[in-house]
Amino acid sequence: MNTLNLQYANGVHQRAHAQTLPFLSPTVRNGIIVPGLPTLPPGVERYVVKGGGSVTVKVEQGDNITLVDKDGLQAAELVLFDDNGSSKAAYLGQTRGQPAQGLQQILSGTSTSAKRLHRSLSKHDIDIVNAEAVYIANTHSLPGEQQQFSAQVSGTLVVTAPGLPMQVDAQNPVSDIILFIERVNPTTKRIVSPAEPLADPLQDVNIQPGQARAYIVKKGQYVQIMDVQGRECSDFQAFDLRALDNNRFEDIDPTTTRALVGGLYPMPGLYAKYYSISQQPLLEIIQDTVGRHDTFGLACTAKYYEDMGYPGHVNCSDNLNIEAAAYNIPERKGWPAINFFFNTMNDDSNAIFMDDPYSRPGDYVLMRALTDLVCFSTACPCDIDEANAWNPTDIQIRV
Repeated sequence: MNTLNLQYANGVHQRAHAQTLPFLSPTVRNGIIVPGLPTLPPGVERYVVKGGGSVTVKVEQGDNITLVDKDGLQAAELVLFDDNGSSKAAYLGQTRGQPAQGLQQILSGTSTSAKRLHRSLSKHDIDIVNAEAVYIANTHSLPGEQQQFSAQVSGTLVVTAPGLPMQVDAQNPVSDIILFIERVNPTTKRIVSPAEPLADPLQDVNIQPGQARAYIVKKGQYVQIMDVQGRECSDFQAFDLRALDNNRFEDIDPTTTRALVGGLYPMPGLYAKYYSISQQPLLEIIQDTVGRHDTFGLACTAKYYEDMGYPGHVNCSDNLNIEAAAYNIPERKGWPAINFFFNTMNDDSNAIFMDDPYSRPGDYVLMRALTDLVCFSTACPCDIDEANAWNPTDIQIRV
C-alpha cells in the first residue's frame, strides 16, 4: 500500500514523499473479468469420461475421435462395435487390439452405472465377451496429452477410463478422460435417445415440444426431468394432491420459495426445497446437473407471442390449462412455474434477459416428493428467441 511519510522539522509537518492514495485512484483490472462459456466449432461434440467409468456414443464412418488425458497418467480404452455387434481394432484404424478388459471390469461391478451400461449394450445385441479394444496405457502421459483416431465403420463407440480404487500408500488415482467427436457430416440432424433410467421407472413419459403432461407423484417417490436433446426449457408445477381433494390450491410458489431458501432457486443441499404459498415444502432437489433455471417469469403465454408478432402461437400456459382441467384447477392466463433449464439473468440495468440454456443432452433435475402431488411438465415450444436455442425439442419425465 502507498504511504505518506511525514518528517518533523521545528515542529512543522513537512511532506517528504507522497503518492496518490489507492482509494483515490480508479480501479484498473487486467484480463477477462467474467469469462464466457467455451464454445466448440459446429459438428464437434464433447463428452467427459469419468475416472473408472465409461461413455457410449454413436459414431459414423469418417468421424474423428480425440481423447484428452485431462490430468495425465490415466489409461483409456476404446471399443467400436459395428451394427452387427462385433468389434475390431481395425474399426479404429489400428492393427493390433486386445480384450476389452476395462469394459468388462466396469460391467462386472454392481454399481447402478454398471447396470445401466449393461442394459444399454444389451439392447444393441453387442458381443461383450469377444470385444476387441484399443488400449492406451498413458503410463507417462502429461496432463492434456491427446490421442486421435478415425472411425472406419459406423457403430457404437464405448470409451472407458479404467482403474481401481487407489491404495492409501499409492499415487495412482483414476481421473477423467475428455472425449471429442468431430462429425464427418456436421449438418446431419441427430436425434438423441433418452439416457438410461437412474432406476426402473414407474412412469416413463416423453413430452414433445408444444405439449404438456400431468402425472401423479406419491410421497417419497422421485421425479426426474431430463433435457433429452439439450438446451430445451421445461415449465414445472406441482399441487398438493390432498389439498386439491379439499378444493384448496397448494402449488409451488416461486416467491415464497426464493424467500425461504435465500436464493434464486433451490439447489441440492441444505436449501433444496420448493414451497407452497403457505410455506409447506412440496419437493426437494436431490440432483441437478445444470444449475441454471428460472423462477421469475411465467410459463410462456399467448400474450407474449402476440406482443412479439406471433398471434396464435402454441404456448405452455394454454397447454398447462388443458392438463389442469382434469383436476378442476382454474385456468390461468399465465402460469407461475419453475422453468427448468431456462437461462435468465439480471444485467447491470436491472433488466432480466435470456440466453441459450446451459443444459446438454441428458442433463436432468431429480426431485423427491415430500407429499402426494399432481405434477405438470411441458416441453416449451418457443422457437422465436434463445429460450430453447431457437430449436424446441423433447423432455423426458420419469417417476
